[in-house]
Amino acid sequence: MGRIPFIVCCVLLLRAGFVSGQPQSFVHEGEIGITFGAAHYFGDLNNRAAVNRPKPSVGFFMRKQIGNYVAVRLAANYAELGYSDRYSDIEFNRRRNLSFNTHLFEVGLQGDFNFFRFEPWSDEFFFTPYVTLGAGIFNFNPYAFIDGEKHFLRPLGTEGQGSSMYPERTFYRNMAFSFPIGMGVKYNLTRNINLVLEATHRFTTTDYLDDVSSTYAGAGAFSPRPDGSVSVAYQLQDRSGDTGTPIGFAGRQRGFSAQRDQYIFVQAGISLSLSSYRCPE
Repeated sequence: MGRIPFIVCCVLLLRAGFVSGQPQSFVHEGEIGITFGAAHYFGDLNNRAAVNRPKPSVGFFMRKQIGNYVAVRLAANYAELGYSDRYSDIEFNRRRNLSFNTHLFEVGLQGDFNFFRFEPWSDEFFFTPYVTLGAGIFNFNPYAFIDGEKHFLRPLGTEGQGSSMYPERTFYRNMAFSFPIGMGVKYNLTRNINLVLEATHRFTTTDYLDDVSSTYAGAGAFSPRPDGSVSVAYQLQDRSGDTGTPIGFAGRQRGFSAQRDQYIFVQAGISLSLSSYRCPE
């Protein structure tokens, strides 16, 4: 046999061996994907965990597989959160009449633990439920409206922050830690594309996601405007006058400071599998 036919024959044999060995030689390294869904807030304005005012959320994630059952995930999420006392079935809450909205930006690191092996190219291991937990940091900035005009609440010190009457009350930070814990499922739709569905609850380190935490500061904590009219801060710290006789006198309970605010994401998404080729041993 001549040299050229011999080389061609070897190349064809090697190629055939590579193709036939591919399914056993590819390694699932992880995924990259996007998610869309809903977010919901729980806290001083929603203290019975009602799920009646979901708002939109979107996310992006990168997942690195470690073995067949464990993965590490880096995720970024955006959500809108908000609530109003008028949605409550508690008489005090409806009389209090507070409300807020906020844009929330979060980044976090999570560990995912599969119930089953997950191999996107496999006819057997194409589906698995999983649990997830981790830690993250998020930014928020609550605001409310008076006569259609938007006002950010944190710099107003609605619970007396920054006033001489309450030197111990400092302005809260608009960044806090979150601790997600949840469950999900993923399903391999094609060789490279997966569907994901996940519900994750976030515990946080702040009680001011809604700008409500402790007691009313009272009228003395808020200086009037130069023209003698009441300030925006005073108007927004106690809005009970819109529902009857004002209840916001100094020292009266406004929120419940012993419990931190929380929120939840319920999202569906799509991911692209990342694989590498490992030579057969």
